[in-house]
Amino acid sequence: MDYTKKDKRLELRRREFLLAAAAGGVAITSPWIARPAFAAEETIKIGLPVPLTGPYGSEARGQAICAQIAVDQFNAAGGLNGRMAELLVRDDKLKAGEAATRTMELIEKDNADFICGSLSASVQLAVNSVCVERGKIYNSISQSDAINEAGNASKYTFHEALNPHMTAGAVGRYAFPKYGKRVAFLIADYAYGHEMAAGFKAAGEELGIEVVAEVKHPLASKDFSTFLPQIQAAKPDVLCLCNFGFDQLNSLKQAASFGMKEQMQMVAPALLYNQRRAGGADVYSGVIGGANYYWGLEDQVASAKAFNDAVRATTDGAPPSDYGAYGYAGVGAILDAVKVVGGTDTDAVIEALEGLKYDKYKGPEYFRKCDHQAVQSVFIIESKEAADMKDEYDVFRILQTDEPNEEMLRSCQALGL
Repeated sequence: MDYTKKDKRLELRRREFLLAAAAGGVAITSPWIARPAFAAEETIKIGLPVPLTGPYGSEARGQAICAQIAVDQFNAAGGLNGRMAELLVRDDKLKAGEAATRTMELIEKDNADFICGSLSASVQLAVNSVCVERGKIYNSISQSDAINEAGNASKYTFHEALNPHMTAGAVGRYAFPKYGKRVAFLIADYAYGHEMAAGFKAAGEELGIEVVAEVKHPLASKDFSTFLPQIQAAKPDVLCLCNFGFDQLNSLKQAASFGMKEQMQMVAPALLYNQRRAGGADVYSGVIGGANYYWGLEDQVASAKAFNDAVRATTDGAPPSDYGAYGYAGVGAILDAVKVVGGTDTDAVIEALEGLKYDKYKGPEYFRKCDHQAVQSVFIIESKEAADMKDEYDVFRILQTDEPNEEMLRSCQALGL
């Protein structure tokens, strides 16, 4: 995208507004784009419920900024024959009930044509339920195995994000043959933690792993001193960290203090860019994980370079995060389908999404027709030592790319579809 100086000023104003609104916990829309004056009913509206406030606020702001870039690019290219798009961002506060209320408002009060968004499994299921009841397309940008299963999947439900089965499976297939088959699990005791463990075990079963320890901890644990010694005593080759956010950070810090990083290989299904930057090189060095995206991919993939440049133009040079990339692709895919159809008719856009081949930021993707899961590459990454970093953003090296392959997914028969 060619940003003019005026465009850049507008982008900076919009970003400042997003951040200010996020800090204040208010619902926001995105008026900071130069566009012709269209009647409200002519605008293509995409609702984006994300947790702008709360522990995942920084990830959510990245989602919102990158989703807005997708809308800006659609509009800058002329929209749909001059019909512009608009992003309506709402704070779901990482609560399922709040997300359901905001989604109902987006559909019934604001007349949103489509819904994208979310950043936790329970919240996305609540948003999906509202969208299914009201016949609106929802493209989820949060990881979950359940969203594709028969109890939640529908013709309106699409899943741009990877799921735990895909990321844990990819990391397991890389790590178990390389580091050993005596495997321990540290599991956050909620749905997402168990989904990550299940993904590792499915991959490990074919590779003949031996589960030597399986320790569960409550969500939002701060003290792992009663859990880690059980794992250390089992002497595993590999420790699978089936947790997320501060649970992952705190468990890694304490594992390092027990000397466990020298005794076993630490792996995580989802190794997040923002989390790694917050935790620091010493805590994460040598940890291997899975990711949907890392900005360093730009040396290999043209769409990654174009996406990074568009984001850098709005963030004073900072590259996008992995969850930011989800926001960009989730909204971008919907708008691509709208262009294919030439309108916003729900059934027509569903059919277009099912046939869409797109490359928004990482290489080719498509939605599997039977469950609407995005088939895409998974990257195996390793956190760098501080001495190997070129700058503050240079935190990972890409070890391996698993190309898009439906064999990484559970079969639709296994999903109950």
